[in-house]
Amino acid sequence: MIGVLTHHWAKPELFHKADKLLKGNGEAQSKAPGFVNRRTLYSISDNTQITSLVIWDDEDIYEQWKASAERALAMTGAENLWRKPPESHRFTTSD
Repeated sequence: MIGVLTHHWAKPELFHKADKLLKGNGEAQSKAPGFVNRRTLYSISDNTQITSLVIWDDEDIYEQWKASAERALAMTGAENLWRKPPESHRFTTSD
């Protein structure tokens, strides 16, 4: 399995809209093959930062999700919500 940790920094006036969009993306992810789990983290030190940790079966499955029409639809308009580009990192997981 892999974990994908993605940091988003919303424009302050668009924080709630950004959070709603990311929750919708999480809902779409939960229906995708190979999805395992998702957690949303809200920064204590930066009230514009929303971070998600999503666990997938493997990298190939995640790449399929990234290229999917479902993801494109769920993230429509996202680029207008961020005050800086999102950062994403992939990790292997261990139990």
